[in-house]
Amino acid sequence: MEMPVNTFKSALAKSDPIWGCWAGFATGYAAEIVASTGFDWLLIDGEHAPNTVPTILAQLQAVAPYSAAPVVRSVNQDPALIKQLLDIGVQTLMVPMVESAEQAAALVRATRYPPHGIRGVGGGLVRATRWDGVDDYLTKAHESLCLIVQVESPKGVKQAEAIATTDGVDAVFIGPADLSVGMGHPGNPGHPDVQKAIEQVIKTVQAAGKPVGILAPLEDDARRYQALGCQFIAVGIDISLLRQGALATIARYKGQVANQTSSTY
Repeated sequence: MEMPVNTFKSALAKSDPIWGCWAGFATGYAAEIVASTGFDWLLIDGEHAPNTVPTILAQLQAVAPYSAAPVVRSVNQDPALIKQLLDIGVQTLMVPMVESAEQAAALVRATRYPPHGIRGVGGGLVRATRWDGVDDYLTKAHESLCLIVQVESPKGVKQAEAIATTDGVDAVFIGPADLSVGMGHPGNPGHPDVQKAIEQVIKTVQAAGKPVGILAPLEDDARRYQALGCQFIAVGIDISLLRQGALATIARYKGQVANQTSSTY
């Protein structure tokens, strides 16, 4: 059996923008609905959504028949958790709050087998190998993996060049919400200082030759970030989309003005 193709990594190799949606319901049923709507990629959120390894597995299985590429965000930088996520078949991994080249290099090692890393061998026990069905998985696994590190703190902004140029880091994703809090502007990622830092990271990562992404549920923000050079942009959050739709529907019948405020991060 051939190694499953990482369609997200393949898309990053092109110059076209790819539009994503945050999947926060932590169920395969909801993730499958979003996967069927036309988004290029989905972020299965293991950091802030109530996910576990089994719920992430269920979502990977649910979205597998669709063209939307799954990206999984881990809750932290724990190598043991990263090993479990890779074993269940995660091919594109996003890791939060990376603030140095040393942290980035450690994450690369967590995704590689010895002698290049520390990932343990699951062999026929794991979905990633298709239960030992993939030929030469141990020597080829790294070719299909895509590691995205998040820059979302003032320290990360300062270290963006070193992080982006770390061998094995495939892309950088900016987190406006945490960055705004870290810069003293909680809930206001649109603050000029935060926007300046975001633009700085975009330029730095691009100069390093790596793709850069961001979360931007507001269309004006998404278009601006695209124009600045972001290639993969999450433009929707499934929970927010449901809430906004529900508010708009009931407002029509109760004669109210719906609060259509979208999450800005």
